[in-house]
Amino acid sequence: MSTLKIHSIKSAPQEVKASLEASVKSFGMLPNLHGVLAEAPQLLEAYKTLHSLFQNTSFNAEELTVVWQTINVEHNCHYCVPAHTAIAHMMKVDASLTEALRNQESMPNAKLQALHDTTLSIVRNRGNIDASQIQAFYDAGYGERQLLEIILGLAQKVISNYTNHIANTPVDEPFQKFAWSK
Repeated sequence: MSTLKIHSIKSAPQEVKASLEASVKSFGMLPNLHGVLAEAPQLLEAYKTLHSLFQNTSFNAEELTVVWQTINVEHNCHYCVPAHTAIAHMMKVDASLTEALRNQESMPNAKLQALHDTTLSIVRNRGNIDASQIQAFYDAGYGERQLLEIILGLAQKVISNYTNHIANTPVDEPFQKFAWSK
């Protein structure tokens, strides 16, 4: 059971109604996460803005998925892992990559493994990663821009993962077929 209110467009604060209507237009429904975030209009705006900014980084669909799901799994987010599994399918990401991330298995190639390892190191060490980890990331073909873009993805995921933990946000029906637990 959720511990925080899940707003509908009708019950939401006036200042977020248009944002929630845009969510319905984008997803064909109002995601429960957006309904929870609506209670704090600036948080909903921040989440949606960070999501849009992260989608427009230099990462391709596979790399976005690696960053998102690495963080979601590490944070043990019951809501975001299934949601981002569905999103990965919509983005035409190979299902074997998504399953490897969900099951904490090796990535299909060295470059994605370096992205996964670096993301995990940033999360686990709160940004205090050593020079050898950064060098391995660069050696895999990434640069400073991508290192910083991981932090952008992490900022987005902290909002959603932590909110979902506090709210115990119910997984939306379209994502339930991708239910997950560690």
